[in-house]
Amino acid sequence: MQGPDKQQAQKGRFTAMVIAGTAVFWVLATLIGGQLGLSNRVRALFDMLALAGFIWAFVLIYQIWRDRQSNQG
Repeated sequence: MQGPDKQQAQKGRFTAMVIAGTAVFWVLATLIGGQLGLSNRVRALFDMLALAGFIWAFVLIYQIWRDRQSNQG
């Protein structure tokens, strides 16, 4: 693989790990929060953290898309 392609592949793998990690965190936080009887405020905090992780992943995906567009032209 060449330079830009390798960087895009690494960024893509990192983005996939962010998405997977956020999803696992969200599911575990929901299950554990329910089992421990955490308040809705605390559970909402975990939801907001997961939302921030997914938004970050969408920003990374957009950056990858923009890089691919500039490399094609």
